[in-house]
Amino acid sequence: MDAVNEYDIIIVGGGPAGLAAALYTARMDLKTVVLDRGPLGGQLLNTELVEDYPGFESILGSELATKMGEHARKFGVDVRDFEPVKEIDVEGTTKVVRLESGAELRAPALILAAGGLPRYLSVPGEKEYWGRGVSYCAVCDGAFFKDQELAVVGGGDAAVEEGDFLTRYASKVHIIHRREELRAQPILIDRARANPKIDFIFDAQVKQIVGGDKVKLVRYEQHGQAKELAVGGVFIFIGFVPNSALLNVHVDHDEAGYIVTDRNMQTSVDGIWAVGDVRAQLTKQIATAVGDGTTAAVAAAMYISALKDAARA
Repeated sequence: MDAVNEYDIIIVGGGPAGLAAALYTARMDLKTVVLDRGPLGGQLLNTELVEDYPGFESILGSELATKMGEHARKFGVDVRDFEPVKEIDVEGTTKVVRLESGAELRAPALILAAGGLPRYLSVPGEKEYWGRGVSYCAVCDGAFFKDQELAVVGGGDAAVEEGDFLTRYASKVHIIHRREELRAQPILIDRARANPKIDFIFDAQVKQIVGGDKVKLVRYEQHGQAKELAVGGVFIFIGFVPNSALLNVHVDHDEAGYIVTDRNMQTSVDGIWAVGDVRAQLTKQIATAVGDGTTAAVAAAMYISALKDAARA
């Protein structure tokens, strides 16, 4: 194994949790690498404004991501963005990370901060019109729908916040939710209800997305009746699936696939920690992700130190 691919700790995922962990491990003089399949930032890159991270009354998600990445690099972290991970194995006490490029990295400790992927509606038309009116990122695609009516599917923080964001482009935003009440934070709900461009369609199940060259309408069922809504785009925010499947070794997880950890972010496998959105937890916020990463970094440093002491003995 090429020594250049041997590390003290490998961090898979370059969002707030992974970057916070990297900052701490690097400051503790551990040889650290961060791997991410895209640009650094994770879910921060899908957020226009961040207004609930201590110290920043308001900051662009992309700007905060840049600051976190620069901070980690300052302490010598080997940051490899656009470097997708194929799989993670365990050989004794060594964690083996194989990249889609064919490269292989090794370390005694690994922090999984891989987040997740959007959860799909799995209705006819969703895959067919992905990129032609179906989107999972308002910040990325909102500007393409200027002066059009849009549908947002979901009722949590992301759906309500991104629906509000889309009104800067759209003529009207219809938030379609399958339940009678939204699940978002009250402050987000109040903001959305005060926005004259937003209306709500409750107790509704999207059944089909229809179009020609692009999306033209959404078919849904409400109170047993089939209905249609003419829209130019459909933005889907119904949660996401954690990227826990990267691990070839079994770790304890809940029924939704989120990894279960102890208070130190340790998984059921020695030397592997899980942090951020891939972990089972009460809430998914930037502040909690950073806390997860910090805790895991300190625990991992203690683990590595114990391994080195045992080897010397």
